Amino acid sequence: MCWTCTTPTTPHHSSLMSNQVIVVGGGLAGLSAAHTLLERGANVLLLDKQGFMGGNSTKATSGINGAGTTTQQEQGVPDSAKIFFEDTKRSARDLARDDLIHVLTHRSGDAVNWLQEKFSLDLSKVSRLGGHSQPRTHRGNAQFPGMVITYAQLERLEDLAVSIPDRVKILKKARVTSLLKEGETVVGVTYEKDGKTEKAYGPVILATGGYAADFTQDSLLKKHRPELWDLPTTNGDHCTGDGQKMAMAIGAKAIDLEKVQVHPTGLVDPKDPQAKVKFLAAEALRGVGGLLLDNEGQRFADELGHRDYVTGRMWDNGKFPIRLLLNGQASKEIEWHCKHYVGRGLMKRVESGEALAKEMGLKPEVIKATFDKYNAGAKAKKDPFGKKFFHGGEFRMDDFFHVAHMTPVLHYTMGGLNIDPESRVLSASGAPIPGLFASGEVAGGVHGANRLGGSSLLGCVVFG
Repeated sequence: MCWTCTTPTTPHHSSLMSNQVIVVGGGLAGLSAAHTLLERGANVLLLDKQGFMGGNSTKATSGINGAGTTTQQEQGVPDSAKIFFEDTKRSARDLARDDLIHVLTHRSGDAVNWLQEKFSLDLSKVSRLGGHSQPRTHRGNAQFPGMVITYAQLERLEDLAVSIPDRVKILKKARVTSLLKEGETVVGVTYEKDGKTEKAYGPVILATGGYAADFTQDSLLKKHRPELWDLPTTNGDHCTGDGQKMAMAIGAKAIDLEKVQVHPTGLVDPKDPQAKVKFLAAEALRGVGGLLLDNEGQRFADELGHRDYVTGRMWDNGKFPIRLLLNGQASKEIEWHCKHYVGRGLMKRVESGEALAKEMGLKPEVIKATFDKYNAGAKAKKDPFGKKFFHGGEFRMDDFFHVAHMTPVLHYTMGGLNIDPESRVLSASGAPIPGLFASGEVAGGVHGANRLGGSSLLGCVVFG
């Protein structure tokens, strides 16, 4: 992202390193920026307000999108950046930014290949998520892909901070409170650590995340989407819009702040159903063939529709509790996820359709009728809800199943700082603010009105 960055011409003796670029935030966007900067010869000071790094990136459960990747080519997937561009533009709707979408999609293949080659990551499985016309969401055989990708970068950067301390410095529990300017140029940051206020100098990359857990006094969420305030969230309590607020305070323009993604499938914990923070049920669970059933055992949506569509159908239908159901074939395809959720008490395995009906408080005939109708539609490629892609095979009463309660959850904020294709933060006049860049969820406009699953991690890597 920051290959155009240069250090300020004015010397500042309190700067920790020469030729230093400051990265604020230690999630995937910040880590990707740090590694890119090091590859291009810059030195990195990374500041994170948490005692541990990784951010929301570690929670990403479905994977990372890439078009034209080595993995796709090996598996014969006929995808391309052009097809991915059209899918993303369709999802972004009237807020589509062609310039940003072009960068996101046309660099996606290289981004995934870079992760595999530089960090030796297993991204050998591809699935088709909602709104995608091709299987392009990459993950490995085990664990959550966001965790694997982020920790690989984190561990490498921490090793470099030890082996080349003159080029990499990481400060945790360092809360950046403001941006420093000289004239119109951002030249550094003020941060608090160990009860002291410090300053660091250099161009600044904001990678501070979104505001889908911004329940603070000056909440962007409450200001722009007050009707969503009471919903649970998948976000950590660090997602409070810090970067957006700091940049706006020095003249940066924010866009689309009302565009907040409510993900349809947050896992309801039977032991604590009212919990404000919920685990996400990976969209990949539906990508491999999972169905959504209401409290009458009926489908009500195309499970692979855009996220806002599926959430809207859940609310319009209104027949809660809603359950996500995977048959045996789908369960095996995404086995690690199922075992993880079962281990946390968030998902249950049942051994037959009759046991499933009992779990749902319904007659077996109701479940069988739903299965028969779905199987017939899948075979004829004619679904009452317009579903086009059918994975996971038939649903049979003599199979085993994984089942879990679902609820819509605050998940992602499409709005954020206005950036150009080089990740430069723009002012209200539309001009780049010298010395200030943004990557990841803090940046707005990349996904338009609705983000496709798998494009959050991608945006972190491409724009980082």
